[in-house]
Amino acid sequence: MYDIVLLSRLQFALTIMFHYLFPPLTIGLSLVVVYLMAMRLRTGEAIYDSAARFWTRIFGVNFALGVATGIVMEFEFGTNWAVYSRYVGDVFGSALAAEGIFAFFLESGFLAVLLFGWDRVSPRFHFIAALLVSIGSIFSSVWITVANSWQQTPAGFVLRQRMINGRLAQRAEITDFWAVVFSPSSMHRLVHTWFAAFILGAFFVMSIAAWYLLHGRHTDFARRSFTGALILGGVFSLAMLVSGDLQAVNVGKTQPSKLAAFEGIYRTERRAPLFVIGWPDDAEQRVKFGIGVPGMLSLLMHHDLNAEVAGFDQLEKAWGRPPVWIAFQSYHLMVAFGMLFIAMTLFALWLRWRGTLWETRWLLWLFVPAVVPAFAANELGWVAAEVGRQPWIVYPTMVGGSVVGGLRTAHAVSEIVRPGQVIGSMIMFGVLYALLFILWVVVLNDKIHHGPDPIGEERQRTTPGDYLDTSARRTGHRESLAKAKEPA
Repeated sequence: MYDIVLLSRLQFALTIMFHYLFPPLTIGLSLVVVYLMAMRLRTGEAIYDSAARFWTRIFGVNFALGVATGIVMEFEFGTNWAVYSRYVGDVFGSALAAEGIFAFFLESGFLAVLLFGWDRVSPRFHFIAALLVSIGSIFSSVWITVANSWQQTPAGFVLRQRMINGRLAQRAEITDFWAVVFSPSSMHRLVHTWFAAFILGAFFVMSIAAWYLLHGRHTDFARRSFTGALILGGVFSLAMLVSGDLQAVNVGKTQPSKLAAFEGIYRTERRAPLFVIGWPDDAEQRVKFGIGVPGMLSLLMHHDLNAEVAGFDQLEKAWGRPPVWIAFQSYHLMVAFGMLFIAMTLFALWLRWRGTLWETRWLLWLFVPAVVPAFAANELGWVAAEVGRQPWIVYPTMVGGSVVGGLRTAHAVSEIVRPGQVIGSMIMFGVLYALLFILWVVVLNDKIHHGPDPIGEERQRTTPGDYLDTSARRTGHRESLAKAKEPA
């Protein structure tokens, strides 16, 4: 009565989409914290110390939830997707082991120093800890993206028949580790993922800073935070245009059915349009109400307005057809949000250059909720990428004009899992994640309303790296500290 494949896909979508709220945000925020720590060292201004403390606390909340929600997916590979796990185990085992060795140990090893090292370690060592945590989070994204990219464009492996748990099963085994790492799509996807994370971190910071400015709170802190994040967001929003173009061209070469789904190309045609909006209709084999630029897709893919772009009439027999409507809408909405980010950041930078940004309250009000489409763009990118590769969970490769290998999603689920078990676990995860989401919002709201720590008179400015002893600052014994520093 229930489709076990669809239920398992929905369960994984629920868990990974909730989890994916946090990793890109922590990557983006870690860069902000590193910048503030560096400015604290360089200038010695206490405002940077206060800002670094505030954003580190926000970072810590998101990091904790990211770790907690990420563990669930590891178990799902074994429970719902056992056949898939047997197929990719050798490849994923290497990538995930590399993540643990090169990323997670580095990240978690210095996290405690970052979160609890205030006034316990020197500012220079504290900056090094922040830098290593940021590098660790970025390294973590490297190996996760490598593993996911291998599913999209497999390379560096051979298929072998192995006896696994008493039965003969097909298994992908690595023949060239570096070919796996540098699969045809991994670097494009990695850069795209990083840029999206940096944009999310920037818009998260600007959202909170704009709220402070509009309410007249912590104005010096808010202006500096907003300005730094605005530059970061503007640079990477523009860079995303280049990354997106390279990624789209790569998708067209390596996953042609995904590109056809993204742009609703049902029939092979020359001067293929690039749609801005539309409504794909599988029954009529066309995009209804479509508004697009004629020939632009042909130009972007082949640098020729009259070039031919393959549609499902050529591709479906070999590659299958993804759910076109979901892939089309998620992709185009993601692109629309990207263009919105460019427009907002460039306009705000222009106003900042003119010196009128802080008086343009209507624009600051727009930046407050703008973090929502920044989150949505990251989620939509994942949806487009994963739905677009269906009906394959591991995409096949083209060898000598024939499609070889690959693992269909319908063949990847566990043999013994029952629909009732999946439905029950979905309800459980739904309730648990709803509570975690409420907790996340409540904690963030409390920290945002509290704001950065007030800057005491004694901390307005010090020489770089020369901060007052914590106990003396707290008790007010500045004279005793000064005497202690005098030569005998």
